Amino acid sequence: MNMARNTSAPAGLPSLDIDSASHLRAMQDYLAYRIQGSEGGFMPFEEWMHHALYAPGLGYYAAGSTKFGSEAPEGDFTTGPELTPLFGQALAGQVAQILAASGTKNVLEVGAGTGALAAALIPALNLLDIRPQYQILEVSPELRERQQQRLGSLHANVQWLKALPSDFKGCVIANEVLDAMPAALFSWDDAGNLLELGVGLENAAAQQAGADAPAESSEPPRFNLVGRPADEHLQALMSRRMPPLPGYRSEVNVQAEAWMRQLGTWLKKGAALLIDYGFPQREFYHPQRAEGTLMCHFRHHAHADPLLYPGLQDITTHVDFTAMADAALEGGLEILGYTSQARFLMNAGLIEILTGLDPHDAAGYAKVVGPVQKLLSEAEMGELFKVMAVGRGLDVPLMGFTSGDRRDRL
Repeated sequence: MNMARNTSAPAGLPSLDIDSASHLRAMQDYLAYRIQGSEGGFMPFEEWMHHALYAPGLGYYAAGSTKFGSEAPEGDFTTGPELTPLFGQALAGQVAQILAASGTKNVLEVGAGTGALAAALIPALNLLDIRPQYQILEVSPELRERQQQRLGSLHANVQWLKALPSDFKGCVIANEVLDAMPAALFSWDDAGNLLELGVGLENAAAQQAGADAPAESSEPPRFNLVGRPADEHLQALMSRRMPPLPGYRSEVNVQAEAWMRQLGTWLKKGAALLIDYGFPQREFYHPQRAEGTLMCHFRHHAHADPLLYPGLQDITTHVDFTAMADAALEGGLEILGYTSQARFLMNAGLIEILTGLDPHDAAGYAKVVGPVQKLLSEAEMGELFKVMAVGRGLDVPLMGFTSGDRRDRL
C-alpha cells in the first residue's frame, strides 16, 4: 500500500548549503541501499528513524551538525536548559532531595545535549554542599566533545559512560531523551485493518542499485511511506490502547517502553526524572489527533515530513506517559510523581530563585525572566512538557510534585 506525499520542501525551510546537500545525498544513498536489502523493499519506520538519527557518521546525532541553539542558523531547536541556567538551578533542589534519600552523590544524565543542564546543575549542587559524582551517557560523539569542552572549566567529577550501568543508586536525569527514541508508525485503512507503516523506494533508479554498494545514480533516491498488515504483536498492543479509527495514523514507541522496563533492572535505589513533551494515553490517542505527533526540526523550522532531510533534521514523537508508567511498573519501579513542567519547576523552587533577583535592574531582570516565562507558560513549554519521576527505595514525597501531581490522569 503506497501513500502519496508532497515531495517538495515545506514553505519557509532554509535552503541547503553545499556541505549539507552532500551529506543529505550520502545519507539518501545509504538508506536506499539498506531499503533494497530489506525484505520486500520495506523498511519499518522505526528502523528508518534509527538510521536517520544514529547511523554512524551520517545520522543526525552521529554526524557533526549543530543541533542545539537559540537562534538559526546555530541549531535546529532549543531545550529548556539551553534557554536559561535557572532550569538546572531549580532542578538542583529536587536532585539533592533524591540524593539524600538514596544516600549517594551519584547523578547520571542520559543524553546531555551541549552540557547546558550539567553546567548549571553541578554548581547549584555545590552550593548545597553536594559534590556530585556526575556521569553522562551520550551517544553522539560530536555532542560528547562539546560537553567535555563546556564542563572542563567546572573542575568537577564528571565521567562519560559508554553504556548504561548494571547497578546504580542515585538520581537519573533524562531531559528530552524518550522523544528521540525510534518509534513505530501505524494506521488503519478504510476497512479498519491495522497497518504498520514503513519506507520504500519510489524511483526506479534507486531500486536498481547494486547489492554490494549504495546507489550512485545521478538521480537522488526518492522515498515514500508504504503500509503492510501489522503483525500480531502490534495488533495486540494497539487493541489494548485505542479502538480502530479508519484513516487514523499515529505512533507507538516500543523502544522507549523497553528502556523504561530496563531501567528497573539497574536503578537499585533512587529516582529517575524524565522530562519531555507528551500526554497521558487518552490524550495521546485522542480521535482528533488523527495524524499523530511525529515532528521534524530543521534550523528552528518545524514540519511533519520525516523523509525530507534524513541525517540533517531531528525526528521526534511525543511521549505516551501512560505507556512509560506502565513499563516502569513492569520493571519493578514505583511512579513517584507526574505533573507539568511549569508546576514541577515552581514546586522545586524556581519562583524563590526569581525573588532573589534585583527588580531595580530592569534590563537584567527582563533578560532573566523572559526565558523563564517560556519554561512556565501554558502556551509554550510549561504545559506541553511533563515531568515524571519513577524510582525505588525512597520513603519521602518528592518536592517537585507536592502540588499539582497528576498521577491519577495516567
